[in-house]
Formats: sequence, C-alpha cells, structure tokens
Amino acid sequence: MAEAAKKIKLGSEGVKWDLGDLYSGLKDPRIERDGKSLLKRAEKFERTYRGKINSKTITPKKLLNAVKELESISERIGKLLSYAYLVFAADTSKPEHGAFLQSVQESSTELRKHLIFFELEWVKLNQKKVNELLKSPALSEYKHFLLRERRYKPHRLSEPEEKIMDEKANTGGRAFRRLFDELLNNITFKVKIGTKTVSLSETETLALLYDPVREKRKAAAKGLTDGLKENSHVLTYIFNTLVYDHATTDRLRAFTHPMDSRHLDNEIKQETVVSLITSCEKNYDMVQSYYKLKKKLLGIKKFYDYDRYAPIFPDTKIIQYKTARKIIIDSFDEFSPRMAEIADRFFEKNWIDAETRNGKRGGAFSHGTTPSAHPYVFINYTGRMRDVMTLAHELGHGVHQYLSRKQGYFESDTPLTTAETASVFAEMLVFHKLMENEKDRRTKLALICGKLEDIFATVFRQVVLTKFEEKLHLLRRQEGELTTQRINALWTGANKPMYGSSVELTEDYSNWWMYIPHFIHSPFYCYAYSFGELLVLALYNKYQNEGDKFVPRYIGLLSSGGSESPPNLLSRVGVDIDDPGFWQGGLDLLRDMVSEGFELAGKD
Repeated sequence: MAEAAKKIKLGSEGVKWDLGDLYSGLKDPRIERDGKSLLKRAEKFERTYRGKINSKTITPKKLLNAVKELESISERIGKLLSYAYLVFAADTSKPEHGAFLQSVQESSTELRKHLIFFELEWVKLNQKKVNELLKSPALSEYKHFLLRERRYKPHRLSEPEEKIMDEKANTGGRAFRRLFDELLNNITFKVKIGTKTVSLSETETLALLYDPVREKRKAAAKGLTDGLKENSHVLTYIFNTLVYDHATTDRLRAFTHPMDSRHLDNEIKQETVVSLITSCEKNYDMVQSYYKLKKKLLGIKKFYDYDRYAPIFPDTKIIQYKTARKIIIDSFDEFSPRMAEIADRFFEKNWIDAETRNGKRGGAFSHGTTPSAHPYVFINYTGRMRDVMTLAHELGHGVHQYLSRKQGYFESDTPLTTAETASVFAEMLVFHKLMENEKDRRTKLALICGKLEDIFATVFRQVVLTKFEEKLHLLRRQEGELTTQRINALWTGANKPMYGSSVELTEDYSNWWMYIPHFIHSPFYCYAYSFGELLVLALYNKYQNEGDKFVPRYIGLLSSGGSESPPNLLSRVGVDIDDPGFWQGGLDLLRDMVSEGFELAGKD
C-alpha cells in the first residue's frame, strides 16, 4: 500500500458494498434455485412462442405477452450475471470468484439458447405486419425496444449460428476479458522512491502520477511501465486475440468498419461521430496552450508525460470520505433535492465499494444491475480531489440508473452516447459549487486547472483513444498479429497530435495502452465520453440560463432511460446533436474556461 495510505486514514476503510439485495453469498441456495427455475421458464417460453412470432396470425396481445415474459426472464438472468460480475470485480484474486463468474456465464448461455429464436423471428417478420402491430397502444411501452431490435436485421445469423456464437464466446472473448482482468489487477508494481522500493497495486501506482513531488511521479511512471513490460507478451496477445475476434464477428455479421456495430448499439449516425471527432481534433491547440501554461506555473524546463497531472500547487491535502460525501450531496441538493436524496441512499444503504485493497479491480464504475434491484457504485478512493469528482461521476450514473428503472429491463439502459450525460453533469455541479464558494484566487486556479485537465482527459484524450483503437483494429485486419512495438508506435502516433510540442512523450509512455480496460471490455466506448462531456457543457449552459425551469426537464431526461433514441430524448431539452455546429458550441465554452484559467494565472 502507498505510504500516504499507510499513515492517513481516509474514512473509506471498510466501506464495502452490501450485495445482499442480489444474493447473500456464493453459497446462497437461491442461486441454484433461480438457475433451475429460469431454465424451466426459458424452455416453456420456447414451447409457447416458437413459430408464433414470425407469423401472419401474431396479434398485439400475443406479442405483448411474449415480450413481457422474455423481459422477466432476461432480468432474472441479468441479476445473476450482475452479482457474479460485482463479486469478481471486488476481488479478482480469489479463484472461486472467477470460477463463479464463468459458471454463471455458461449457465446464461444455456438459457439463451431457448430465447434467441424470438429476436430472430421478430426481425424476419415482414415490415407491413410490423407496422400494423406497432400501431397498437398495447405495445407502446415496448415500441422503441421492438424497433431497435429490427435495426439489427441485416446483421443477424441463422439460429444455429447464433447459438454457436454465444456458446463459443465463453471460451473466446469472454475468457480473454476475464484473463485481462485477473492478470492486470494482480500485477505488483515495484516503485522506487528514494532508496526504498515499494510494491503497489495499479490503482496506487496511478495515484502517484498526481503527486506534487516530481520524483515520485517519475518513479510511478517507471514502475507502471516496468510492470506492464514484464507482462507485455501476454497483454499483447490478449489485445491481438480480442481485436481479431472483433474482426471475425464483424465479418460474420456483415459489418464493414470496426466501429459500425458500436454506432448501431449507440443509435447514432456515423456522420455525427465523425463530426464530433473532427471538431475535437481542430481544437487540440487549446490543450497545447494549457500545458504550456502549466509548464510555466510548475517552473519545469521539460514537461514530460508524467507531469501532466501534477497539482499546480504542492497541496497534499487529503479529503476524508465523509467530507467527499457532504460536498457531493450538498452540490446535488442545490440543483435538485430529489437527485441528492437518491445519491445519499448509496451511502446509507452500503451500495458503494470505496476502499482500496489488494485484488480489487482498478478504476471506477456504476453498475445498474436490474430494475428490480438498484445500482452499485465501485471506486478506489485515495482521498484526492479527483476521487471526489470520480465519486460524483459514478453517483451521477447511479442516479440515472436508479431513475430509469421504471422503464423496465429492456428500456432502462441508455446507449453509451447519453450514458455519460448524468455522470459528467454531476461532476460539473460539484465543480461549480466549489468554485462559487472559493474566494482564494490561488485555490480557484488549482480547481479550474484540475477541472480543465479532467475535461481534456474526457474530451480530447478519449478522441485520441478512439483514433488509436480504430487504427489498431484496421491494421490488425491488414497486417495480421501486431507486435508490442508496433502497437506502441500506434499509441505514440495517436497521442502526439493532441500534445504537439507542449508535452514530451517518453519511451515508457508508449506502453501505456496495455492497462486501459475499455479497449478490452467495450470496444469503441471511448468516443461516448467526448460526446457526453460536450453535451453536458451545452446542458449546463442551458441550466445557467434557464435556472429552475431546466431541472424537471433534466430529471425527466434521466428517467426516460433508453425508451427513445438519443436524438429524440435530447430534443426534449432543446439539443440537436445532428447540428454540425453543436460540438463547436461546447468546445467554445471549454475555450472560455481555458481563458479563465489564464486570467487567474495572471498570464496572457
């Protein structure tokens, strides 16, 4: 454990989530009972509805009954999978956790064999009959779900092929994703600080990159790199395998470009994503001007990659977990008491896992589980202001997931493009609250610099990650298996345009693609962060202009979940993401923040 964490109590020690609302433990008899019950229900569903969906005699009532039963079964499967995933994330070092996750995934595959016919029959049903059915008010609750399923028609395979794809995934993609988690989360990184070498987890090592002492940041960067390089052979093979697996799936499902399937899932046009990425690339200059300013503020002659997150002022203040809670809840309450009340439940009812410990997965997330339960938040809390912002971010997700439960299992989840809206908005509420209450110019400068760096990481860096990922997938298809050195070069090449001459990228930095889980678990997720941040800048601007009138529309947006497409949902709050100038509007607001930073720094 890091030195600071040894000496200072954060208040997050022992803060673990209570998963009892799902199951009481791995030996809970309900797990086996639910598995057997679900299998019987799935078999009955198949007997009842096979051949009845793609049929001239299908009626709105019969289709509604089928969808409701399918949703009920799917939600129960989701509950089992959620529990297994959360148990594994909390401690990846225990073999029984990995075995349990694998067992649940295999059981779920067996169940889905009896359900998969529904979506295949539904997409084959002729369009005239579909239009007739969806005119019925009885199906209004599931209309968007049913229309969304139809969009996958050109990419569905035959039923035997779909079953094979699902079953083989347990020893294919899913297996390699689990291997990545187990490997990365159990690497011990050796960091030499002065004459002493300490063994740190990934979370603790990355935390040191934010340390005010440059030698510690440099040591952390070296320790991170050495740990990754020691495992680079396996990590590179995992990446190659999963990228090729993606290519194989694309070929079988008739997707032309590596990003096409993600765009379809996100219900977004390729043109909109291209416009987003292009707009961000045109504004890289603000990133470079900011880092040149930071270089002067820190008094550093050469500004290296491990200096990017150094605090502007050497403030080693630790924020206690209970203080973080108060900051977040007060900020939420000023915007919406309802939002604050929901967020506080996460603390009161132990829906948060916050302590750092060996074997625990790195990073942070909010997992929505199922509408019949509630979300859980996962964070490795180390007591820095960025952890407060991360906690606010994940609680924003949690509030969104909690509010959208009323839409049911099939329509509660929003596509990734709008999934980041609530989380980034929550961060913005906390940031502005802190800025409003702060009178000291120096502290305000530190706050705005920290926020700008977070936004740069969310907007521009995510575009960099997307461009790197796109190039990686395309070259894997063209050149075959890629070496570590080849991928390192792609990573550096993708990063250089954003930083320009403002940051010196070291040779070590070229290896840092290896620890990013989004590439493994959710290919092409990253552009959704850029989308969400720029969207929130626009939404927050609306809130500042409209005041309290904006709040119910925003809460309504979150409560809608995925019941409509993102463009339709966002139109309710006056946003048109298909407007070519929309992204530049958000970037202009960000540029104003950069100017404010220069003003506070007394620079021009």
